[in-house]
Amino acid sequence: MSARTSPIVIGQRRERVIYEQLLRTEIVQYAGVSGDFSPLHTDEVYAVGAGYSGVMAHGMMIMAGSGCVLTDWVGVEALTRFRVRFRAPAWPGDRLTTTVIAEALREEGDSAHVDFSLSTTNQNGVEVVAGTASARVGGR
Repeated sequence: MSARTSPIVIGQRRERVIYEQLLRTEIVQYAGVSGDFSPLHTDEVYAVGAGYSGVMAHGMMIMAGSGCVLTDWVGVEALTRFRVRFRAPAWPGDRLTTTVIAEALREEGDSAHVDFSLSTTNQNGVEVVAGTASARVGGR
């Protein structure tokens, strides 16, 4: 398969709500699974004392949820690159929506690849994660 015959079309997009309402419980569960017990994620008093409105979600937690929109589309095994920037905190109660857009088709060796942009925003339209990714979509 060549990039010209890839089943993914430039401009094609996937959008999904990854957290209808981000819960403190989910943040604490992620701390336990990841081993990241930073008090900015687990201790309300500490987080407020540090100048924040309260505890915030782990960036990697939001990255993982965002990445699922992409991997549900192309498959985990196809992903060749995934990079993000953490743009703003995600707070308990936030509704987070991820949009993935196919930006370019290209050939690399004997394989067809698609380059994607990715953005996760909260209910106010504030971008909390921005990223790029590539996936192999055809070839040997």
